[in-house]
Amino acid sequence: MTTRNRIKLIVAGIALALVLIIGLQNTAAVETKFLFVTLEMPRVLLLLITFTLGVLVGGILGRFGLSWLKMKKQAE
Repeated sequence: MTTRNRIKLIVAGIALALVLIIGLQNTAAVETKFLFVTLEMPRVLLLLITFTLGVLVGGILGRFGLSWLKMKKQAE
């Protein structure tokens, strides 16, 4: 096993441990209001949904933002 693979494994282990700690500490139910709907769900699920939406929006904006910059440079 190379040093690079060991570092990746250690970082992945630390990330997994943090996710587990956050998940175990945030099991309480929370009430969330969105438009006309009120939902009750575990806080960890709300965190997961929020994180996933953030990654998706960031990825979409990043992808289209880079395309827009490339088109702008080509037009110049």
